[in-house]
This record gives sequence, structure tokens and C-alpha cells, in this order.
Amino acid sequence: RRSRQGRRPRVAASMNPRDPSPVPPGGGEMQPTDWQTQGQQWLSGVREAALSTLASGGKKDEDEVYSPFMGLQKSTLLQECRVFNDPQLNPRTCAQLITKILFLLGQGEMLTRSESTEIFFGATKLFQAKDDHLRRMIYLLMKELNPSAEEVIIVTATLTKDMNSKQDLYRANAIRVLSKIISQTDPSMLSAIERHLKQALVDKNSFVAASALVSGIQLIRVNAEVVKRWVNEVQTALTSDNMTVQYHALALLHMIKKQDRLAVSKIVSSLTRSPIKSPYAQCLLIRFVKKVMDEEGGGGERDRTLLEYLEGTLRHKSDMVIYEGANALCGLPNVTQRELTPAITVLQLFLCSSKPTLRFAAVRTLNRIAMIHPSAVTPCNMDMEGLINDSNRSIATLAITTLLKTGSESGVERLMKQITTFMCEIADEFKVIVVDAIRAMCIKFPQKHRLLMTFLSNMLREEGGFVYKKAIVDTILALIGQIPDAKEAGLMHLCEFIEDCEFTALSTSILHLLGTEGPTTAEPSSYIRFIYNRVVLENATVRASAVSALAKFGVQLPELRASIVTLLQRCLYDNDDEVRDRATLYCKMLQEMEASPDEVFGAVNPTDMVLKPLPVPLIALEHAVHEYLANPSTEPFSVFNVTMSAEMIAAERKAAQQEQSAAAGRRAAASEEPGTPSKAAAKKEAAAEADLLNKIPQFAHVGQRFSSSKPLPLTDPETEYSVTCTKHVYMAHTILAFDVRNTLEDQVLENVNVQLDLAGCTGFEVELEIPCPSLGFDTQGSAYVLLRRTEAAPVGCVGCTLKFLVREADPTTKEADPSSAGYEDEYALEELELAAADYMRRLMIADFRGSWDGMGNAGEVIETFNLTYNGLTEAIKAIVEFLGMEVCDSTGTPSDGARTHTTLMSGVFLNGAQVLAIVNVRVDGPKQVGMRLSVRSADKQISQFVASCVA
Repeated sequence: RRSRQGRRPRVAASMNPRDPSPVPPGGGEMQPTDWQTQGQQWLSGVREAALSTLASGGKKDEDEVYSPFMGLQKSTLLQECRVFNDPQLNPRTCAQLITKILFLLGQGEMLTRSESTEIFFGATKLFQAKDDHLRRMIYLLMKELNPSAEEVIIVTATLTKDMNSKQDLYRANAIRVLSKIISQTDPSMLSAIERHLKQALVDKNSFVAASALVSGIQLIRVNAEVVKRWVNEVQTALTSDNMTVQYHALALLHMIKKQDRLAVSKIVSSLTRSPIKSPYAQCLLIRFVKKVMDEEGGGGERDRTLLEYLEGTLRHKSDMVIYEGANALCGLPNVTQRELTPAITVLQLFLCSSKPTLRFAAVRTLNRIAMIHPSAVTPCNMDMEGLINDSNRSIATLAITTLLKTGSESGVERLMKQITTFMCEIADEFKVIVVDAIRAMCIKFPQKHRLLMTFLSNMLREEGGFVYKKAIVDTILALIGQIPDAKEAGLMHLCEFIEDCEFTALSTSILHLLGTEGPTTAEPSSYIRFIYNRVVLENATVRASAVSALAKFGVQLPELRASIVTLLQRCLYDNDDEVRDRATLYCKMLQEMEASPDEVFGAVNPTDMVLKPLPVPLIALEHAVHEYLANPSTEPFSVFNVTMSAEMIAAERKAAQQEQSAAAGRRAAASEEPGTPSKAAAKKEAAAEADLLNKIPQFAHVGQRFSSSKPLPLTDPETEYSVTCTKHVYMAHTILAFDVRNTLEDQVLENVNVQLDLAGCTGFEVELEIPCPSLGFDTQGSAYVLLRRTEAAPVGCVGCTLKFLVREADPTTKEADPSSAGYEDEYALEELELAAADYMRRLMIADFRGSWDGMGNAGEVIETFNLTYNGLTEAIKAIVEFLGMEVCDSTGTPSDGARTHTTLMSGVFLNGAQVLAIVNVRVDGPKQVGMRLSVRSADKQISQFVASCVA
């Protein structure tokens, strides 16, 4: 007893360190020096701990996520779940275990069927607990476990009981869980609980009604027939005062009626006359209204009632509804500037909002509109300039790209100064977006190419990743190709960039461009130093590219050939085999060109060998080499003996299409507006196909391709045979490539060709026909017709007839039945027009007025026409198609409401002559457009030919 009494004051003293007279363990008093010594030791330990923390990297990463379930093991958790079977349940413990199970499932942990069954049956015993929190956790677990068909029977009985419970919490959650389980396992069980769900749809409790509506949205995907019978209850729920119930009721009602366009239109019209109170439902209704207007079309056919409703939503008290209405107006098809004005006004107010979400939404929508109606967004430029320094970098980036699309030519310098400081503060992915916008602005204002090119070159010198630098290089390459005056400045900027470029792929692409374009500049020798520096300082891949670039200079410039040979001879002892081989080949070739230019490599033209790709694709070359090695011959192997079969062309075309599809997908992911391929993309695809045609031996003599048209349909899409034609124009020939698709499952077509009737288009002769050997169900094949022109540029309409041998298809293999002899058949196609635009190639020029004045009026032809079109926009679009020329100085789109407009166009005729045209159009009346066409070229006959094509 004495020892116990003696311990009490010592414990009390030890628990009160601030006591000025603590009792030491020995029973005596602690001296002040001991207390101070312990305090100093404690401070010293804290100091050492802080210094060690700073030495090990300072404070821990703020982004590091700490989880209370870190290190959780599935096996341990399964053992702990046995507490579900205890007679005396602990609701808190069980809820924690269910939380751990949900965490594992959320992390992707997979449960075996036996483990899932064990947990499921254990969880069903927890329904006897009356704890509300535990019951909600059980519902979540049931949804995630995905029970089997045998287990569904057990859980259905329990959940059905909860659906009839007096507690709204149980009823609502049971409806949602049971509906999900039924939709995943056995949708036919929906009939058994249909009565309960229909009652819940009109329940007074909004939580229960909303749960039933959400369940209906989920169940209509698996058992639509039953859910469609709930339409009366859903319409009743639509009149609810609860915002969430109205929102879900409208969504479910639309899903029930969406197959009937007339019913959807009636619902939308009735709801627009009696607006819904819920802002969520209002946003959903706005989207349905826009969808109806999209289906009905734009222009004069647009429903004015729906348009007035959208304009009325701009005065709603909810910002969410206002933005949804403005966004819908901006996305209408064929929207006019007058219809855009109220939406632009609202979005302009949002630009000055204190809420970042509203600013982002507004500038994002304006950025999209600027692509189609830049003049409509121009009044917002002052407000968007204030967003350049916004703390949210996404908002600032969208503001800058919008300004680049809508800015005027006089404000380019000021805008570039603002962007310069901004570019240092954003990530590479935002910089790429800005670079793309700069490219569009440079094409829009070609006179500003020097300023913008200098800005891009300065950006190249800054730090950045490969994607960012590649975007800048691609932009400069595009500007060089589209603006001739920017070639030399752009090449010099690229030369400076490769002096300190760390990316091999970019260096090789730039060296390839220098070798192709450098010899055609005014001072080609100025680029040789930059190229040879790559031979000395770079890796083997770049050195090999530099050797090829030097060879291109030597082939095209006889005055520099000796110097190029000297430089290449220094590469003969390079460490890399590829570099040595290239240097040896090009040295030998250039030396023989100096000695006897006409006898280099026999029939091989050195210029074609260096500047042009292989005459056959690598797949055909590889195939020919394998055959040559398998069957040796005394005749040496020659690349000119390599032939390319139709199967190889089809394989290359398929690979090219896959690449284009992937590129289109990347563009759709990067942009916010996925859309249909443009005409430029279609003509690019046609040009790629023409390059494949040059590798067919029968077409080897036609020479270099001049132009290619976009694919022209010759049949309706719904017909049994689908045929499109692409026209490829050469100097003296025209190749018609017919792509044919067979949509009949029981037929195989053989020897498919197209017979032409040239009576309506004199000046052509059929030189060669290549039929498609076989065409199965849902496959595409190609047939070709080679036409030789007997006149300079014949035009007219050609009659086309598809001829083929029909054989029955085997139902199992879908191939031709050997027992079927077949029969000859033909199918009439639409006429194919060979127009003047086929002999014209688009050409972008920076200074149209200067070129027009410099050409003079000696070869000028002026014609006037009366055209029948609905307006200036439609007329100008058709005229550009007729002429096949490039629109210059951004004059292709007239302003809204304009009565007159002038379009400037430029192109190159088949013989290489440059052609310029000025089109003046005016509105003379309804569907009446007057046009004055002025055409200039060096040859007046060409001008007359171009002017006459409009008539």
C-alpha cells in the first residue's frame, strides 16, 4: 500500500511537464540544470530532424496521394469477411469491410466466381441489420458484385421486399440496385417488378421517383417494350416540381419516343410553349430542340417557333441555361450572322464573368464560331485580349487562338507582342494549338509571312519537346509550300534550327527539304555549309540524310558539282556503312555526270534517281527480289523489271486509307468539331492513289501527274452496285479510275470493266483498259481506262456503262460457285463530265494585285454572265468549282447581307501557264446573280478557254 501511494504523485508529476517543481523518479527534486539539459537535447533533436528532412528533398510531394487502404490484400480481406456470419453483427465493422471490398474492385482487382459467391451470400445476411449506413453499403456491394443467375433469385426477393418498405431510403436504393442487376443478368424479370416501378414513377418522394426514372433509362436499353408502356407515368413525372425528377423524366420520355421523329417534334413543340421549371431539364430540352432543327434543315425551312424559343433561353436566370441556348444557336446548320448576334452578345458578357467555367465555356464556343463566321466574333476581340493573361491557361490559349482567327491584318504586330510573353508560361500541348492558329493566320494574311515566320523561328530556339518543335517545323514547311515568297526566309530559319537540333527525325526531314528546294533558290550555295556541318557533327542517320541532300545539289547545279564531289569524298571513310555507301554512289554518279552526262547508269536518269522516289513500292521490290533469288537468271536484276499486281495496289491503298483514318481520328481528338472529310482531303487521297497508278507497268509511259479530281459518284448510294470515278490528268493522257463495290450477297462479279461512249466528248481515244478480275460481296475493286488526248484540252460528257460477268456465290465461302457458268450483264451509270477545271491546278500567291498588274492586259478576256443561284455564297462556291482555281487574299466568302462581292483566284494551266481571275458578282433578284469574269494569262487562248467554262 505504501508503494502504491508513492507512485501516484510520480505519475501526476510525469503527466504535467509544465509543473515548476516536478518530482523526479528517485523521489527528490529535479535540478534546474537537468531540466535545461533535457530541453536543449529536445531542441537539438528537432533541429537535426528538420535538417535531415531538408537534405532528403524538402517537403514531400504535394501531389502524392495517401490512401487508408494502402497495402490491402485480397486474401486477408476474404478472411475478415467471415464476420458477416457472426450472430452479433457490428454494423460499423461490416461497413468498413464492404468499403475495402469496393476499393479493391475499383482498383481492378478481379474476384473468382467462388470468392464472389462467398462474399455475396455473406452480404445477404447483413440485410437483417437495421443500420441505414450499412444498408446503403450493402446496396453498393450488390451492384458491383454482378451476381450470377442463380444468385439473382435470392437477392431479388430481398430487394423486392425493400421496394415495398415504408422507408424511402430503402425503396429508392432497392429500385436502382434491382434494375441494374436485372439489366445485366435477365431482362425478362422486368415484368415481375413492373408494377412496383410504375408506382414509384409517380411517388411523392422525389428520391424514389428519380430512382425509378433512372432505372427506366437503364432498362430501356435491354427491354424497351416494357418500358414504353410507362409513357403515361413518365409524362406525369414530367410535371413534378422537383428539378431532378423533371430532368430524368424528360430524358426517359425522349428515349421512349426517339424512334418516332414526329412524336419527338410534338413533345419538343409542346414543352417550348410551356417551359419547364428545372434548369437541368431546360438544358436537355434545348439539346432536343437543336436536334429537331438539325433534322429539319436550315435556311428558309427553319422553324421560327423553335428559333424564338432558343433566343428566349438567352434571358433565363440560370447561367447554365443561357450558355446552353447560346451554344445551340451557334451550332445550328447554315446559321446566319443575324441569328448569331444575340448568342454572341451573351457570350461576350460571359467573357467578363468572375466564374472561370463561364469564361472557358464562352471562349471555347467563340473559338468554334470563328472558324465559320470570324466577322461575327470580331466585336469580342477587346474582351478576349483581356483573357490573354488569365490565370487559367486553357482560357488564355483559347482566347489567343480565337484572336488569331478573327484578328485583322493591321493588328497582327500587336497580337504577336502579346503572345510572345504568353508562350513562355504555357505547356507544350497549348503551344501546339497556338502554332496551328498562327499557320492559319499566315495563310489568311500572306503579306505578314515575314513577321510570323520570324516569330516561329524564335519559338524554335526556346526549350520544348518533340511534338512542339515538330508542329513549328511542319508549320514552316506548310508556309513554304503555300507562299512562294516565304521559301528562302523559311529555309534559312530551318538551317539555323538544325545547327542545334536534338531530334533526329526533324533534322532528317529538314535536310530532305533543303535538298529538294535549296537548289531552286537564288543563292543555293548558302545552304551547303549548313548541310555539310551535319556530316561533321551529327549521328549516322542525320549524316546519311546530309549526304543525300548534298547529292541533290550536285545533280541540279553543274556549277557546284565539283565542290560537292570534294565534300562527298570526305565521307567515303565514315564509320557508318549507310553513309559510306551513299557517299560512294553519289560520288561515282556526279563524277560520271561531269565526264559524260548522257551515259550515267545506262537508262537511269540521275535526276530522277536522286529527286524522285522508287518507281515501285518496297513491297513489290521485295517480292521481285525474293523471286529472283528463288529462280536465278543470267540477266542482272533491274528495278525497271519489277511489276506491281492489282493485289499489291489494293494492299497499298488499304494501308494508305488506314493511315488517313488514323490521322483523321487524331485531328478529331485534337479539335472539338469532328466533321466530314474536306474536299482538300478528298483530292489528297486521289493524288495518293494516282501515285500508285504510276507504278503499274501499263501506265509507266504517261509521265508526271498534273492534277487529280475528287471521287465522283456515278450511282446512287442505295443501288446494288456502287461506282465512283476519279480523274487523273497527265500531260497527254487522262486516267479514269473506277472504284466499284458489289452489294449483292449472292453474286460474284468477274471481268468488271467500264465501257465509255466518247461521242459527246471528242478529242479522246481509248488507249488501254484494265478490268477488275473479280469482285465479291461487299468488296471494292478498281477498273481503269487510259484515254489519250488528241486535242489540247477537250471537255464534254462521257457515257459510262458497267459491264461484267455474273456468277452465283457459294453461300458458305461467298466465293464464285465452280458449277455456275455465269452470264454477261451490264449496268447503266451516270454520265461523267470532263470539265475545264480538270486541266487547272490551284496556286496560292501572296501578292495577287502585284501579279495581276505585272501580267498586263494583253492576254485578258472579260465575260459577263447571268447565273441562277440562291445567293452570293452559293454562286461563288460554284464558280470556284467550275474554274478549279485557288481563292487568294481570303476573298472566298462574302459578308452576310452583302449585295456585291469580289473574289480573286489563281491557278496553273496544263501547259504551265499561270492564270489569274477576278470575279465580280452581284445580286440582281431572287435566284438571279450577275457575274463579271476577268481572266488574264500569257496566252489569250487560255484566258478564253477558262472564261468559256463558266457558260
